Amino acid sequence: MASLQATRLRKGMLIKVGNDLFRILELHHLTPGNKRAHVQCRMRNIRTLTLSDEKFRAEEDVERATLDEKEMQYLYNDGDMYYFMETSTYEQIHISVEALGDSKDYLIADSVIRVEFYDEEPVGIELPATVDLVVKETVPGIKGATASAQVKPATLETGLVVTVPSFINEGDKIRVNTETGEYQSRV
Repeated sequence: MASLQATRLRKGMLIKVGNDLFRILELHHLTPGNKRAHVQCRMRNIRTLTLSDEKFRAEEDVERATLDEKEMQYLYNDGDMYYFMETSTYEQIHISVEALGDSKDYLIADSVIRVEFYDEEPVGIELPATVDLVVKETVPGIKGATASAQVKPATLETGLVVTVPSFINEGDKIRVNTETGEYQSRV
């Protein structure tokens, strides 16, 4: 187990508090007036799937869960379960939609990604920095529109909704940043 200062925690990290593993969903660094700085975290227990809020002092050491990673192919989802296959052994595993969190919005069938394991238990996935997704639904572009300030919502093949420039049309493939969920470019 590696520990790191609370100020170095990031969204998506897996940490150990007591005997439980938590995935950080949101965090805020707070420095209230004359009080000590602290980090406010909203976390999900990956075993019980309960949400909790935790406050860490800025200088406090937090235990980061050491994970093993395996390259696996995403196959399909069946309701709340997402299925992955290890490409060398053809062994299949499944991960719940709660454990995946927002990562599910970036999964395309047959894509190869890294699955994180704690001991033998699959606990999440590591996404590439960007993914290319096809626009399934958006309002038509405005003729003669420049790429300036006009934006519109677009629904992508995974169900993710992002804000795109007005020149993007249905059927276009776009690159999305997996950390921020923002449009980056047309592919």
